Amino acid sequence: MPDMTKQEKSWVLYDVANSAFVLIIITTIMPIFFKDVASRGADSAVSTANWAFANSFASLVLALLAPVIGAVADYENLKKKFLVFFLGLGILATLALTTVSEGEWLRCLLIFVFARIGFAGANIFYDAFLVDITVKERMNRISTAGYAYGYIGSVIPFLMVIGLILLGTPPGASAGISVSAARAAFVIVALWWLLFSVPLLKNVRQKYYMPPAKHPVRDSFARLAGTFKEIRKYRQVFLFLMAYFLYIDGVDTIITMSAAYGRDIGLGVTALILAILMIQIVAFPFALLYGNLADRFSEKTMLFVGIAVYSFITLVSFFLPDLPTKEMKVIVFWILAFFVASSLGGIQALSRSFFGRLIPAERSAEFFGFYNIFGKFAAITGPFLMGVISHITGHSRYGVLSLLILFIAGGIILSKVGRENQ
Repeated sequence: MPDMTKQEKSWVLYDVANSAFVLIIITTIMPIFFKDVASRGADSAVSTANWAFANSFASLVLALLAPVIGAVADYENLKKKFLVFFLGLGILATLALTTVSEGEWLRCLLIFVFARIGFAGANIFYDAFLVDITVKERMNRISTAGYAYGYIGSVIPFLMVIGLILLGTPPGASAGISVSAARAAFVIVALWWLLFSVPLLKNVRQKYYMPPAKHPVRDSFARLAGTFKEIRKYRQVFLFLMAYFLYIDGVDTIITMSAAYGRDIGLGVTALILAILMIQIVAFPFALLYGNLADRFSEKTMLFVGIAVYSFITLVSFFLPDLPTKEMKVIVFWILAFFVASSLGGIQALSRSFFGRLIPAERSAEFFGFYNIFGKFAAITGPFLMGVISHITGHSRYGVLSLLILFIAGGIILSKVGRENQ
């Protein structure tokens, strides 16, 4: 990161910090631990649905809070205080996962919900700091750098966790996740998250803010009401949010449910872990590439590329269970993992920077509260839809297929978003 300022580097490093939570808690070890250990003895489709419902509930709670806490945080020096609160909640809940034992699926989900609320809540204010630490002309590069270094940085704690799993596996036996290995993984995530959060907490300052108010909470509600009344003034912002709601719904669902879906179609723990490790490594250069191409072709064009890639992934995933051999399933799963990696960081980072260029800087926390509420409600509907359809049909492949509708609809609305306010 040679050409970045101290604040830009510190901001990017927080992506390194929280990416360990995404990779280990949301995407790989935790869902496998939940299905194989916490839900031992439960029906496979039921445990997958329970995991989906828990993710949906955590997103619902934060979605209801996001606009209000975002509006309050726009006052001077409050943005970082809110970030610290949710950061602490996420880290403490992650450590609390070490108390979960075999068969305690409900307790496991309750603690996980608090951990995910902490993670997502901190991200509201982390995203909102983007307008404080850089200028509009550099937002694409800095936003994609955050995701890129987050992916490659999270490989280190992930490899530590894999090492623990392999050490606990008897010679000749297939790799699995024991209670002790999972507990060690949760501790590693919490410590990594805390360590790489320090530069952000130390060096980043809130540059843009609302004037002080005697009644900040009451005034924040009034400001939110005014924003809705003036929705025509921010038409491009809310039109983009509608598109984002739809296509990021599909992306988040694929991220959240991929490991559980892989287990449903018979993929082993080793194949899942190695495929997701490959995603982290490949996503690093592709995220940076998306940032460079966005400066040349526009963020909107590259967002369409990402939507097209994920539509392809959805279609192929539907037919994955029909492959005749386990070996073929593993090969195709790896190919899909590569396509996920090629656009994962790009579509997320460019959505963030595109939105950042549309909104008023002094109200960034409020508007990123809306950004996150749309993202969180999207995270509710996708897993919930997949969970319901999995229950009805008895197979999660039909839930995967339903995601195609979200990508198509999101792309159509995105085509109507202009750049007049940038």
